[in-house]
This record gives sequence, C-alpha cells and structure tokens, in this order.
Amino acid sequence: MTYVVSDKCIKCKYTDCVEVCPVDCFHEGANMLVIDPEECIDCGMCEPECPIGAICADDTLGADQQPMLAVNAEYARKWPVISSLLPAPPDAHAWEDKADKYPEHFSPEPAKTRHE
Repeated sequence: MTYVVSDKCIKCKYTDCVEVCPVDCFHEGANMLVIDPEECIDCGMCEPECPIGAICADDTLGADQQPMLAVNAEYARKWPVISSLLPAPPDAHAWEDKADKYPEHFSPEPAKTRHE
C-alpha cells in the first residue's frame, strides 16, 4: 500500500501534508503535489493534514482516480522534493470543489523553485 495525491490537489496545492511526512516523499509540480510510492512508508500522517481530502490510501482510491497512481509514480521521479510549508496559490479556494481536474488542468511542469 502507498498513499496517493488525487486530482483534487490540482490548482489547490495545499502543502500542510509535507511538514508531517517523516521521509520527504512529496514532490512539487507547477500546480499540484505527488507522493513517491517508492519512498512512502504508509504511515498515513499526511492524509488528515490535507484540508481538501486530496490524499488517500491507494486501496481506497475511487475508479475515477486510478490514473493518479501512475501520475504520482511518474512525476515523483521528475519533480523536486518539497518538505516545508508554502502558501497555497491565491485562487486555491476557487478550485477546491471542482471535479475531474485531471487531465484538463494538470501541468506536467515541475515547480519553479527547488525546495530542500
């Protein structure tokens, strides 16, 4: 089992989850975060920290979110690690209740700055 960031994170990108991760398995893209399934130790500490419920265990992922397993795995190899709290995008609240954000609103670009 691993934890997965769903498409709810797209354009919201709240980073509350990264501060509690003991293994720094979060990676930051231009408009969302992903979890590295190889680094995740399945502790579950991140799940309750997400204010919009964008993180869940892979075995509880809905059928509509199954593509996000591959998105998390692929982009964790491409995007920089993020391990500290950053402000959410200014329009994050406007995107919280939007459904089906992947693939239309997904950006494959990494975050503009690297976080250690």
